[in-house]
Amino acid sequence: MIGMINLIKSRTSYRGKYKSIPVPREDLITIMETGLAAPSGCNKQTTSLIAVDDENLLKDLKELINPPICQTAPAFILVLTQKIYAYRDRCYQVQDYSACIENMLLAIKALGYESCWYEGHITDDDDIAGKLAERLSVPKDYKIVCLLPVGVAEDEIKYAIKKDFSERAWFNGFGKKV
Repeated sequence: MIGMINLIKSRTSYRGKYKSIPVPREDLITIMETGLAAPSGCNKQTTSLIAVDDENLLKDLKELINPPICQTAPAFILVLTQKIYAYRDRCYQVQDYSACIENMLLAIKALGYESCWYEGHITDDDDIAGKLAERLSVPKDYKIVCLLPVGVAEDEIKYAIKKDFSERAWFNGFGKKV
């Protein structure tokens, strides 16, 4: 149990260069399976995944990302969502893919790789996600919402400074001290 807690606390976003070491297909499958094991609102399973480990296809996709990110990553996992209504007029796709991504980020770290949750960079007005979707033949009723590079870090890992626990967590009411 302590190992899982330490893993969660040690995960951070990695934006550096990656070593040119391929990620085995079995590891990508394991990472994707952990993502798809995440909870899903009313079990609608709105999240789907595409792993890319083909060097030529990766090169094509990287050329579509401007400004460039994760140019040295030996693999990508793209997170797709569908807008499926779960209960009345409620759609839980954001919660679904967020849980999926967090599971995958933890699995990536557990397997000795690094990654970063790239969402805003690809879903901005320049519609990089749409270009990636077109290149990957993604049907129109799916939307790419995140790109996760996967690989072994080449650079030193820099950890984000988190606010103190007492600034963000309380008991029995907002702002009440522990």
